[in-house]
Amino acid sequence: MNQLKGIHHVTAITSSAEKIYEFFTYTLGLRLVKKTVNQDDIQTYHLFFADDKGSAGTDMTFFDFPGISKGTHGTNEIARTSFRVPTDEALKYWASRFSRLKVSHEGITEFFGKKVLYFSDFDDQKYMLISDEKNEGVPSGTPWEKGPIPLEYAITGLGPIFIRIPEYSYFKQVLEQVYMMREIAAEEAFHLFEMGEGGNGASVIVEEDKKSGFARQGYGTVHHVAFRVEDKKELEQWIERYQGFGLRNSGFVERFYFGSLYANVDRGILFELATDGPGFMQDEPYETVGEKLSLPPYFEGQREEIEGLVRPLDTVRSTKTFEKEYEKM
Repeated sequence: MNQLKGIHHVTAITSSAEKIYEFFTYTLGLRLVKKTVNQDDIQTYHLFFADDKGSAGTDMTFFDFPGISKGTHGTNEIARTSFRVPTDEALKYWASRFSRLKVSHEGITEFFGKKVLYFSDFDDQKYMLISDEKNEGVPSGTPWEKGPIPLEYAITGLGPIFIRIPEYSYFKQVLEQVYMMREIAAEEAFHLFEMGEGGNGASVIVEEDKKSGFARQGYGTVHHVAFRVEDKKELEQWIERYQGFGLRNSGFVERFYFGSLYANVDRGILFELATDGPGFMQDEPYETVGEKLSLPPYFEGQREEIEGLVRPLDTVRSTKTFEKEYEKM
């Protein structure tokens, strides 16, 4: 069967749909390509931020569960999400931008031979920017053409996903034997795995940490990571593969924008496999995508109820003009 194609999306939890919309739109310059609700909890917003075209492999999504407490970072956690930028020079742009906008960040450093920049948001959600300058492998996406970031510096997609666990040997077996990933490098406690064509868009970094306590999920933490498969036929092959390994799973789940398959692979680590299509542009025009509350057809009969549960969230951008924001570097 085919290998996984790369990262599909990362879903995290935020304390505020309004604040995460502002942060991803105006600070990071990612495009909101879908404003919908959590299909398993319809009182909760589900926001999808991606590249200009809503491409698979470029989107980070957020839930804002009402009343949820702040999460705690630790082991058994999908610990950090990274984003791809075109060049090393782009990292200098972002370091300057983060300083000006008072975004918590560290200095530019090198990790597994790539230039990177660590930063976090208002919830202490952990992120990293990684340069594609020396990258080979899965192509990245298209920067948001009309967003505030100059295209030569803009985020183009998702990079390596960080997972922190206490027992590396077991998790290595899961990644290699079940998911057909391959370890290609190690730096101290960090182990770099690739899938498919490899590169920044198809990498998982596993950190072994035997000292920290267990993470607790809440706002400021990642809910799950999804990996790319071509279509429903491939998902069905993965269901059979899971059964062969005795791995309990959700079976096929229809999400309208893509098909999904979920499995808890370790305490606190939820993996989703998701199809590349049909995507986010099927039910909204390109010019106004993400501006209205979008519901899959099987939820349209509940629209009035759902709109009464979620508070209004203004995400209209088609009436605005974003000037490209250059920074002193």
